[in-house]
Amino acid sequence: MTRTPRTTRTLEPVTEFDGRYSEPAAQPAPWGTTRARLADAPLYWVSTVRPGGRRPHVTPLIAVWHEEALHFCTGAGERKARNLAQTAGCVVTTGCNDLDRGLDVVVEGEALRVTDAARLQAVAAAYVAKYGQEWHFDVAEDGTFIGDGGPALVFAVAPETVWAFAKGTYGQTRYRF
Repeated sequence: MTRTPRTTRTLEPVTEFDGRYSEPAAQPAPWGTTRARLADAPLYWVSTVRPGGRRPHVTPLIAVWHEEALHFCTGAGERKARNLAQTAGCVVTTGCNDLDRGLDVVVEGEALRVTDAARLQAVAAAYVAKYGQEWHFDVAEDGTFIGDGGPALVFAVAPETVWAFAKGTYGQTRYRF
């Protein structure tokens, strides 16, 4: 079953700072800062659940932030696509490997197929704008991307919950949508 991804959100998330896991001087990470990190990050990790829930599958990928959701693409036969066909719930993470600086972000939501031609065109343009012409995709009539690697399904993850983990002055912020 293919569900339509939610449209652009206009409401700010509910922001909750958790002092239990934060230093006394820490402040909540502003949503704008966290959102910018999601938009600008060069690399992400998507975690999906294998059929039967026996163990998670994690893989790196590139993605773009468009209409208040992360978008990524993958071949239909790849493990993450097969997992998402069974269970749409996933986690997408980004950040840096530095222990004492930066902002790590975790997005929890459902990865839903995008097949609308106009939205796919906009997402394809966002890939080129962010990653360069090497990541140009054409939009096929069947609602897939066509690139050098062949056809790819496009998924959108509209955040349900986002976690921001500040480092340097350690702080934990949760955003609920």
